[in-house]
Amino acid sequence: MSVLTPRAALAAAAQRFAFSATPRLDAELLLAHALGITRERLLLTLGDWSVPPAFDAMVERRANHEPVAYLTGTRAFWTVDLHVAPGVLVPRADSETLIEAAVAHFAGTLGPRRILDLGTGSGALLLAALDEWPSARGVGVDASPDALRIARANVDRLGLADRASVVPGSWEGTGEAFDLVLCNPPYIAEDAALPREVEAWEPASALFAGADGLDDYRRIAPLLAAQIAPGGVASVEIGSDQGESATALFRDAGLRVAVRRDLAGHDRCLVVTP
Repeated sequence: MSVLTPRAALAAAAQRFAFSATPRLDAELLLAHALGITRERLLLTLGDWSVPPAFDAMVERRANHEPVAYLTGTRAFWTVDLHVAPGVLVPRADSETLIEAAVAHFAGTLGPRRILDLGTGSGALLLAALDEWPSARGVGVDASPDALRIARANVDRLGLADRASVVPGSWEGTGEAFDLVLCNPPYIAEDAALPREVEAWEPASALFAGADGLDDYRRIAPLLAAQIAPGGVASVEIGSDQGESATALFRDAGLRVAVRRDLAGHDRCLVVTP
C-alpha cells in the first residue's frame, strides 16, 4: 500500500501523467475507482481515505499510456454510462455531435422509431439514441466479435434488451431502412501520427481507413440511401479535416449533405438525407 496521503498520491500520479491533456482528472478517476467510490465522493471526502494497493498498479498502467476508460472499464457518453474494454474504441465527446445532429433533425416530432448504428463498437451511439428517444427501437451492427460482445453486454446492463439488438454485419446494414442511421467509421489515414494511448491500445481496425482515411466512406456512401427511411437522416462522423472530401463522396452517391461542427468548432458530422 502507498505510504502517501491521498492528496499527495494524486499529485504524484498527475505528475507522471504529464502526457495526458487531463492528468489530475485521470488520477482522480483512478483513485476513485480503486476505492470503489465516485469521483465526486472522493473529492468531498479526500482526507478520509487511505490509498489502496490497486491504485499504485493502475498508475503504472496509466503511465504506460493505457486509456483511463480501459483501466476503470467505464466511460460516460451522452446520458449513459458504458462498459468499455480493449477491442472497442473509447467513446469520445466529439461523437456526441452525431446525437446532437439527430436531435436537431427530429426537433418538433416524436423522434425516430427505428435506429441503426453501423459499426456500433461499444454500442455508444445506439444506446445514447435509445435513451434520448424512449419509444424507439434499434439495431447495432459490427464485424468485430469483441465489439459484438461488449455492445451486447452494454445493452443488458442498461436494461435495453427489449429495445435493442446487436448483430454481426458490415456497412450494408440489415437490408432494411431506418429513421435514424448513426455511423462512426474508421477515418484515420494509415500514416497519421496518433497519441500513444490511441495507437498502442485502441483497435486499429476501428481507426485506420487507407492512405487518405476515406476508404470506408467510399464503401458506405453508395449503400447509405437504401438504409434511410423517408423523412429520416444519417449522422456520419468524420475527421476534422474531412468536411469537403467526405462530403464529395456522399454527394456523388446522390445524397444531400450538410456538415455539423463539434463543440471545439471542428467539422465532425455529416448530416445526410436522401
